[in-house]
Amino acid sequence: MGVPLSYSFRNLITRRLTTALTAAGMALVVFVFATTLMLAEGFRRTMVNTGSYDNVLVLRRGSNSEIQSGIDRYQASVIETQPEIAIDKSGRKLIARELAVIINLRKKGSEKPSNVTLRGISNQSLSLRTQVKLIRGRMPKTGSSEIAVGESIAKRFKGCDIGETLRFALRGWTVVGIFHADNTGFNSEIWGDADQFMQAFRRPVYSSVTFKLRDYTEFDTVKERIENDPRLNLEAKREIQYYADQSVFMVKFLRILGISLTLIFSIGATIGAMITMNSAVANRISEIGTLRALGFQRRSILIAFLAESILMSSIGGFLGLVFSSFMQILTISTVNWQTFSELAFSFTLTGKIISQSLIFSLIMGLAGGVLPAYRASRMNIVDALRAR
Repeated sequence: MGVPLSYSFRNLITRRLTTALTAAGMALVVFVFATTLMLAEGFRRTMVNTGSYDNVLVLRRGSNSEIQSGIDRYQASVIETQPEIAIDKSGRKLIARELAVIINLRKKGSEKPSNVTLRGISNQSLSLRTQVKLIRGRMPKTGSSEIAVGESIAKRFKGCDIGETLRFALRGWTVVGIFHADNTGFNSEIWGDADQFMQAFRRPVYSSVTFKLRDYTEFDTVKERIENDPRLNLEAKREIQYYADQSVFMVKFLRILGISLTLIFSIGATIGAMITMNSAVANRISEIGTLRALGFQRRSILIAFLAESILMSSIGGFLGLVFSSFMQILTISTVNWQTFSELAFSFTLTGKIISQSLIFSLIMGLAGGVLPAYRASRMNIVDALRAR
């Protein structure tokens, strides 16, 4: 005969204060656990969403990022001859030669300097990035000292509003537009004419060449041709894979950090649950004796007290998830360790994170309740009844 679940739930309500305090401790641990995973997932999604599955990014062989890459004009011309490149309605090839460099700007309010990615673009760059939408002003004119800034840059850095002038590479650059790029890395970039940037920074080579495939299934063919061409020392990647690779190290670091902190905090929460359940057992010795005298088996007592602990941890896990879900309204920034430039992104809550957090809270409840439950189930009936 099993003890009804309502018995465990009713006992939690009876001990409102201790239940609330213990559940709050577990909620805090789940909050830390969930928000750290949300942080890593937000960073990963921002990077992955930056790329497109149909786009191919060509870099110098062995380069980990566009910042480290270099492609000269002759190599870029060879890439442009690839028959797999898509053509737009005007008959122009959807390919862009681009430059990526890092500049230093000061943040609004704090005046602290931070690295920002500067992207030199070509005529087809905007056509290749359908997620980029102009929200104010216009895009820079070819051959001019004009720039457009991502929405995140405009919000966080000085001198980045329309009509203002940024000074770098010994020249003044006028902001003529602000663009929005959804939750992608382009939101944290500044765009301008590639050739003008190359002159200003005295860089004779491009950082990358990006083109759209006419058929996404032709990637392996064009990749093999580019990488085996003796005139080129280049490698080709799907753009989405390139940005996914950029996020690997940071995501791994955030997850390891989050799990390490959570494990430390969870020890305290588990001990708190154990103390709470031990106290419950101590205060209900005669009650346990009565249950045993009524015919409830040791296993039923064990399950009842474990259920009580798990119910308490479930409440804490649910509360922790509720509070962590509000973190999604925040946008934060960090340094992308691959490019050493600032990247803005949001916390992202997924079904996987929800399930992992709830499972983690259940494990804490189980770990905290197993010893007190075992103690309760092993009590002698006669001794327990004498404790009245």
